[in-house]
Amino acid sequence: MLKKLLVFMVLLTPVVAFGADKSKKDEPVEHLTDEQIYEQLKKLALVFETARDSFVEEADEKKMLEAAMNGMLQALDPHSSYLSADDFKEFNDKSQGEFGGLGIQITSDRGAVRVISPIDGTPADKAGIKAGDYITHIDGEQVFDMTLNQATKKMKGRPGTKVKLTVISEGQEPRTITLKRDIIKVESVKYEEKTMAGMEDDEDADKIGYIRISDFGATTAKELDKALEKLEKKDVIGYVLDVRNNPGGYLTAAIDVSDAFLDGGEIVSTRGRRETDIERNFATPGDLANGKPVVVLINHGSASASEIVAGALQDNGRALVMGSQSFGKGSVQQQKPLGDGTAIHITIARYYTPSGRSIQNEGITPDVEVLQSKVEVLERKESLYSEASFKNALKNEEAEKKKKDKSDDDDEELTDEEKDALDYQLQRAMDMVRAMSKLQARASIVPATPDDPIAMEIETGDDSAKLDDKKSDDKKTDKK
Repeated sequence: MLKKLLVFMVLLTPVVAFGADKSKKDEPVEHLTDEQIYEQLKKLALVFETARDSFVEEADEKKMLEAAMNGMLQALDPHSSYLSADDFKEFNDKSQGEFGGLGIQITSDRGAVRVISPIDGTPADKAGIKAGDYITHIDGEQVFDMTLNQATKKMKGRPGTKVKLTVISEGQEPRTITLKRDIIKVESVKYEEKTMAGMEDDEDADKIGYIRISDFGATTAKELDKALEKLEKKDVIGYVLDVRNNPGGYLTAAIDVSDAFLDGGEIVSTRGRRETDIERNFATPGDLANGKPVVVLINHGSASASEIVAGALQDNGRALVMGSQSFGKGSVQQQKPLGDGTAIHITIARYYTPSGRSIQNEGITPDVEVLQSKVEVLERKESLYSEASFKNALKNEEAEKKKKDKSDDDDEELTDEEKDALDYQLQRAMDMVRAMSKLQARASIVPATPDDPIAMEIETGDDSAKLDDKKSDDKKTDKK
């Protein structure tokens, strides 16, 4: 029995406590000799047999072994884990763009469950769960004793069934909310032409292409190409690319999305543990936005693939990045099947932007920081001192009727235009696109001079962040 266990557990290494002091990670790794590893594996097998034979209740050997493997991987980083056959199947189903659950992307944070972001239009999104929130209980059970896979599995279930989550938002008291599970259909790309708030009825108002990418899936690149083709026919003056609360997805999708806006230059590099484990991805000729101004909107919920796109367009001088600091998830995971329907999900590399910046733990810093805000009206719509303020003043019957109609309308859901007007970050991004478009038009008419650095930059492009393309023989992506 012991010999079989040693063969089975050959992948195991000594496990350290999850959430250990970060400073210890900077210390040199003291590798064990083969003999020491063998001794540790014998100890692990002894712990298994002792626990199985001595535990007060009948032990589940499969559960114990899977927990040991999962604990080993999660000791490496929050994104590495063991996938049981069910977990592996669910992961693959989710990657196809449709799955059952709440529509929430989560990660481990010092033993707790932290929200990366909710997916647009899902039960989690509608319930008001935000990026950065912490989930402490699922159906009354604490999550601190659960693995990330276990927490995810508890939140999934048959569509129509309910689950209770205890959620903590920054600066607020814990709240318990009940959500109804649903089939989560991820629509990667939504797009439309927009005008500035208050200018919707102006036929001559500038049209801005708004593209919202909620995640990076297998069909995202094709959906984006279609969106750009449609919006270009609308003669928009520029684009807002909104990847706020986008938790990421496929690396290939992030590369293709970046490539759609670039005419050349590096997009991203991935670097593994060895010096030779470097892979660079370059853009191919052809900017599908035809050089029009682009503003990328990010926030704390923009992670992984979202950060790759923002960093690529920022470093190549192709787009201005606005919003707030992104999440900082700059590592590459890969599924390695174990041959029996199970797999391990393990971190194999880090992402770097074209200028060589690591995204990990830092994220993307916006060129213009715009925190989501609520505009406060300082001037009263109606004066305190007017004819209407006098005692016994005659009423305006038509005005009274309008007030009643407006009161009835206030109970209705906000229109898309009203929601846009309340989105402070989006309005500032659209302002920036208009300004960049006007400067671009000016630069094409009036030659730039040394006294006009803004026009000079727009006319020539800022190439300071671009890398030398002498490595263009490295792996490239094909632009559709």
